[in-house]
Amino acid sequence: MANRFWSASLFRANLKSPVDEGHVAQARLEQALAQWRQWRCTPSLPGAPHVQRRLQGGLSNHNFLVSAARQQFVVRVDGISPRQHGLSRQGEYRALESAAAADIAPSPCYFNPELGVLVCQYLPPDKSQRVTPNELATLCQQVHNLPPRHHRLDLNARIQRYCTLVTRAGKPLPAKDLRDNIDRTLCRCRALNPVLCHNDLLPANLLRSAGRLYALDWEYCAMGNPWFDLAVAGDGQGFSSEEFDLFLAAYLSRRTEAADWQQLAFHRVIYRYLELLWHLVQAEPEDAERVIAQRQAPVEALLDQGVAGDSS
Repeated sequence: MANRFWSASLFRANLKSPVDEGHVAQARLEQALAQWRQWRCTPSLPGAPHVQRRLQGGLSNHNFLVSAARQQFVVRVDGISPRQHGLSRQGEYRALESAAAADIAPSPCYFNPELGVLVCQYLPPDKSQRVTPNELATLCQQVHNLPPRHHRLDLNARIQRYCTLVTRAGKPLPAKDLRDNIDRTLCRCRALNPVLCHNDLLPANLLRSAGRLYALDWEYCAMGNPWFDLAVAGDGQGFSSEEFDLFLAAYLSRRTEAADWQQLAFHRVIYRYLELLWHLVQAEPEDAERVIAQRQAPVEALLDQGVAGDSS
């Protein structure tokens, strides 16, 4: 087939508007569908898939539900630059293969990093998507027991990367005294042997299907500190102190201690600060101050609670 991939310049172009971005996403989607013979499916596809609808949700990428015969798939098209965000698409794909083998993620069927496309099995959602602390703890244990990968998350380096991107774009950074507090908090994060972490176990990336809980969207997965994964997952659910206690005790398989609460508090602060910077990177310059005012408050609230104290 001539021109297996679309021109790389098309994909790397600086998109000027949502309309431009939509055209690029559509072009990538059509090219991925044209490669259907290379998709790994059981049974093999009888013909080219067709688009059923665009899936809602997702702040970073474009997702489409497609089908062929009785099989359904989700086609994800990159909406962000993996390099800009320090992501490893190869690492994501390998981790996703392992997670699918462990039955905690949908099976990947096609991966084309040049095209910026990943195709996975579609898992129909159950009517209830409620997640209990025990279930989330079990999922975190399963994620952290997956085989190690090369790509590693350095929280300080990720903060530095986002700050550099914000500064280069001429947007303001959060107050310096807040960053000073973040630096002090990073120094107090316990150094552990890294494990594979999902790093984005928010409700939008969790799915209950046929009674099982699955983790979706593994693009931020990397070797890292499990306490960061626990902080993201628990904060995403909006757990109360009692629910956090159930969650941590189930994950640790023991009663929680003061040192556990300290590490959770430290990593909740870092997570919320990274969340602020992520949204600041995505924001238009005229919206930067609003983003800071809105998303700085949760970071400051956690700091005001005293991250060195026992949160139980």
